[in-house]
Amino acid sequence: MFPEITTAPLLLALWAAIGYLLGSIPFGMILTRAMKLGDLRSIGSGNIGATNVLRTGNKAAAAGTLILDGGKGAVAVLLARWLGAEDAAQLAGFTAFLGHCYPVWLGFRGGKGVATFLGLVLALSWPVGLLSCATWLAAAALSRISSVGALVAALMSTAWMLLLREYEFTGLTLALTVLIFWRHRSNLERLREGTEPKIGKKG
Repeated sequence: MFPEITTAPLLLALWAAIGYLLGSIPFGMILTRAMKLGDLRSIGSGNIGATNVLRTGNKAAAAGTLILDGGKGAVAVLLARWLGAEDAAQLAGFTAFLGHCYPVWLGFRGGKGVATFLGLVLALSWPVGLLSCATWLAAAALSRISSVGALVAALMSTAWMLLLREYEFTGLTLALTVLIFWRHRSNLERLREGTEPKIGKKG
C-alpha cells in the first residue's frame, strides 16, 4: 500500500516542506485579483478553488485555476521523483494536497483539494489519473454538481489503482479520499438536503 522508505528522514522532511509550499500557492485568488474579478473569499462559497472561481462568471479564470491547482500537485510529485525517490514523491504529493487545503498564508483556510488531487494522481500513475479525471467529468456531467464529481472520482481512484495493479499508491489515494470527504462534509450535508448548487451557479 505504501512505497519502501529509502530516503533519509531529513530529506523527507525537506520534500514535505517543498510539497506543502507548492500546494499552498492560492492560484484562484491570484488569478481573480489579477483579472479584477473581486475578492474570491466574498464570492459564492468563499472557496479558493476552480468551482468557486467559475461563480465569478469568468470561465478562463476558472480553467486557469483548475490547471494551475492540478499542476502544483503534479509538479510536487514529479520534482520529488526526479530528484529523490518514490517515497519522497508520494510524501510531496500528500503535503501539496495539505498545502492547498490548509495554506498558512490564508490562515489555513484553503480549497477542497480536488484539482490538486487529480494532478498528483496523474503524476503518480497517468493511466489512473486519466481514469480519475474521466470519472470526475462523467459524474459531474451527469449530476451537474461539482462535488458529486469530486467525491465519486476520489472514491474510484483507489479502485482504478487496484485494477491497474498500482498497489504502492493505494495507501496514499485512500488517505486523500478520506480527506476529500472531510473537506466536503458541508457539501455532503447539502446533498442530503437537496440544496447543493449546480455547476456555474452564482451566489
